[in-house]
Amino acid sequence: MMKTIGIIAKKGRSEARELTKQICSWCAERGLAVYIEKDLNIITNQAQRVDPLELILSVEAVVVLGGDGTLLSVARIPGSEKVLIIPVNLGGLGFLTEIRADEIFNLLEQIIAGRYTIDSRMLLEVALVRNGTPHETYRILNDVVINKGAMARIIDLETTVNAQYLNTFKADGLIICTPTGSTAYSLSAGGPIIYPSLRCISITPICPHTLTNRPIILPDDSVIQIRLQSEHEDVFLTMDGQIGMRLQKDDCVEVRKSGSAMALVKSPFCDYFEVLKEKLRWGER
Repeated sequence: MMKTIGIIAKKGRSEARELTKQICSWCAERGLAVYIEKDLNIITNQAQRVDPLELILSVEAVVVLGGDGTLLSVARIPGSEKVLIIPVNLGGLGFLTEIRADEIFNLLEQIIAGRYTIDSRMLLEVALVRNGTPHETYRILNDVVINKGAMARIIDLETTVNAQYLNTFKADGLIICTPTGSTAYSLSAGGPIIYPSLRCISITPICPHTLTNRPIILPDDSVIQIRLQSEHEDVFLTMDGQIGMRLQKDDCVEVRKSGSAMALVKSPFCDYFEVLKEKLRWGER
C-alpha cells in the first residue's frame, strides 16, 4: 500500500497553492506522509518541505499541479522515472496533464488502492558535442529544437541516422521529438500527431528551403546526429522549450532514446482521443 506522496506545483498560481493544501489535509487524514517543495509559498504543518531532488527520492508518487511546462520540468529531475507521476491540469492547453483538478481525490483513492494504469512515456537523451568532446547531456520528454534567430539566414544542418547520411537540411531549424512531443512545437511546424505509446522518434524541418523536405519518423533505437555547418552567431539549441544555449559552427547534437521512461498515471475519466478532440477543437465549426 502506498505510504508517501509528493506534490510539485507551479509557482505563482493561487489554484496550485490551494489544491496543495487540500491534498496535504486529505493525505494526513489517511496516514500518508506528504512532501512538498520547500519554496512553495503555503502554510501547512501537514507536509515535509524539501528540495525537488530530495522530494523525488523520498516518495512513491508525485502529484504535479500546473500544466505541461511544470510536468516537463519534473521529467528532468534525476530519479523522476522511478516514481508514479500524477499530472493535474490547472487550466490552459495541456496535452500531458490530462487529469482535472476536480478528479484528483477520486483518482488518489484509486491509486492508493492499487487501481490505476500507467502510461509509459519515452524520454530522449541529448548530448552536445563540441570539438569532439561531450559538452552537456540532457534528458527530455518533449523535444529538442535547433533553430536560428529572427535575423539570421537559413542554416545548414548535416543530419545522420545511425552514422548513415540522411540529408543536409537548409531550413530555419529542426525539431526532434518523442511521440509525447508530437503535439507540441512539431505539430505547429507541420509534423504528425503520434500516438504516445508508439516507440519512435520524429524529425520535423522548420520552414525548409526545399519544400520536399518533409517530416520523417524513425525507429526508437535510432541515433541521430545533427552538425551545424553554418557560421552564424544566432543559432540555438533548446530542450523542452525550457533550457537553451547558443551553438557554434561544427557543434554536433546527438539524440537517442533514454534508458528510462516516465510513468504517467492515466486518467480513468477520459482517453487520449478525447484529449485531442478537446485541445485541438476537432468537430467545431
